[in-house]
Amino acid sequence: MRKTSVYLSEVQAERLARLSKQQRRPQAEIIRDAIAAYAAPRPEERRFSLDGVVVGDGATIADVDEDELLRGFGE
Repeated sequence: MRKTSVYLSEVQAERLARLSKQQRRPQAEIIRDAIAAYAAPRPEERRFSLDGVVVGDGATIADVDEDELLRGFGE
């Protein structure tokens, strides 16, 4: 792990100290978690392993008529 310095406003420093006390966690751990959450991939950036491998016309269940979907249900 590498040590670094971070400059915070009084309000930010007080908030961090309060979080640290409330959560009983070191301030450095809270900062690391905040950076990890900030840098996490956003949903629009995610790629799934099966993305793009579908064969077909691209139709989805939303394209099927509601009556057709419910036909035979409960019989």
